[in-house]
Amino acid sequence: MTQRTNAQWLHDLQTDGPASEQAITQLHQILTSGLRRGLLAQVNTSAPEFETLADDFAQDAILKILSNLKSFSGQSKFTTWAHKIAVNVTLTELRRKRWQDQSLDGMTDAAEGDYTPKLAADTSPTPENAAERAEAVAHVKRLLAEALTEKQRTALVASVFQGHSTNEIAQNMSMKPNAVYKLLHDARLRLKRSLAQEGLTPSDIITVFQ
Repeated sequence: MTQRTNAQWLHDLQTDGPASEQAITQLHQILTSGLRRGLLAQVNTSAPEFETLADDFAQDAILKILSNLKSFSGQSKFTTWAHKIAVNVTLTELRRKRWQDQSLDGMTDAAEGDYTPKLAADTSPTPENAAERAEAVAHVKRLLAEALTEKQRTALVASVFQGHSTNEIAQNMSMKPNAVYKLLHDARLRLKRSLAQEGLTPSDIITVFQ
């Protein structure tokens, strides 16, 4: 396994091409292996389903790591910093009962492409709240259509709204998993920037459903 310095990790993860793909693949392996050790005292890592969950958690952690590379101070090894993020992501997802959190990730794709938050389906909102929620959903749908490329939209809907793994998305889109990581990373950034340009944050959307 390639031994990288902190600077090499940052460089390779921020570039395109083979170097980036190799770095993401290696990081995924490191995080998946590290989660088994890091969560030993809190999670039954010997359970058969943990391998699949660890793969999903590592994928989520990589997306968060790619989005926060600028926050890495270099005071520790890059892999140590990345591992802490992966553990936090995993514990958060376990507490939220994965895919049911109160965030943009808590939205699901209905039968006819109508993005309906799960929170809305689980409550009985007043007419006023229902109108606000419908407006928020329409807003997110518009941003998905206008801010993202067709490939980004396809990958994001499959990942966030339908709960497919990166490997499943890669297979369905005839892409390499590492390319899907990059596609999802760019799609999330574009969506956040589009919200920011309209003076909104993901929290603003979430609040409507609380």
